[in-house]
Amino acid sequence: MKIFKLFAFALCLISISASAQEISDHALGLRLGDSDGFGAEISYQKSLSRYTRLEFDLGWRDSRNYDAFKLAALHQWVHNIDQGFNWYYGAGGGLGSVDFAQRPNDTPDGGLFIFAAGDIGIEYNFDFPLLLSLDFRPEIGVLGYDGFSDSFDFDIALGIRYQF
Repeated sequence: MKIFKLFAFALCLISISASAQEISDHALGLRLGDSDGFGAEISYQKSLSRYTRLEFDLGWRDSRNYDAFKLAALHQWVHNIDQGFNWYYGAGGGLGSVDFAQRPNDTPDGGLFIFAAGDIGIEYNFDFPLLLSLDFRPEIGVLGYDGFSDSFDFDIALGIRYQF
């Protein structure tokens, strides 16, 4: 009876590992969303293991009203749903800086800020090296200037990345 249980357990592990999809070593592309007014971000993903990766996103804005940048870093855990579909979640944070345009009779406003972020999303890995994702990233201000984002932001974005 013990041998049967051991065999069933081994078969279960083999089938789980055979159905799991490995994530690519590198992925580079765009993350298109609100991003608290930053718009598109350059996004890079680096695998750490078979089921985890790091994601780095850089957004910047150069406009008449303000100049700003935001850098986010997240550690993500990736789980297979079915043939090319994965879901993932993660946690991390980042920093940014915003400088508002100085107008006559106005005092300049802005500064450096640090934030914490979570992440949950779904992605599709095509047979060719393209990865599409849709994720939700809540961010909360931790330190520094909070007038730019009101200390809390819901960021929903579409990711388009080339895998290599």
